[in-house]
Amino acid sequence: MSEHTRPRVYGADHDSADPCATLPGHEYIELSGGPLDGLLLDVTGLTADERTAGAYLITPHSAYGPGGRASYGPTFSRPDGPWVWEGDVP
Repeated sequence: MSEHTRPRVYGADHDSADPCATLPGHEYIELSGGPLDGLLLDVTGLTADERTAGAYLITPHSAYGPGGRASYGPTFSRPDGPWVWEGDVP
């Protein structure tokens, strides 16, 4: 990634004024690998248990086509991020 390119936030509209804008006071985790590689996920409202479990995130580029989900979660060696791609799920 170019030093002048900021990562896009997962869920931001492509045609929003700034799809890379992060909100003050929010916490983000980078997604690594798979169809959402390099995006930031807002984890501000997640509990510690939810952060441990990871998330199934909707993506237009999964093995199951548009609307499929990509599984991302923390690793034991780096529980605070980035979350790594674990595979696609329907």
